[in-house]
Amino acid sequence: MIVIHVHVHVKPLFIEAFREATLENARASVTEPGVARFDVLQQADDPTRFILVEVYRDEQAPAAHKETAHYQKWRDAVAEMMAEPRSSVRYTNVFPPDEAW
Repeated sequence: MIVIHVHVHVKPLFIEAFREATLENARASVTEPGVARFDVLQQADDPTRFILVEVYRDEQAPAAHKETAHYQKWRDAVAEMMAEPRSSVRYTNVFPPDEAW
């Protein structure tokens, strides 16, 4: 499993629009065969900060995700909503074992 945390800081004016666009992307993302999970988290004490937790089944799945129409629509829609460029951290799964997914 490949786990990617995408950190996003949104301009206050765009919080709701970002949520809507991101939820649409997340709903489509979980239908991809290479996606095991796609969580959208909003920071409790700062609603302008989000983390997307993307869990992929194999090494090829993140690249395949970026080729989808729904990802490209999201990427373009939220570009101007961000207060700063998004960043990501890549992890490998330690527990639970991959078979649990």
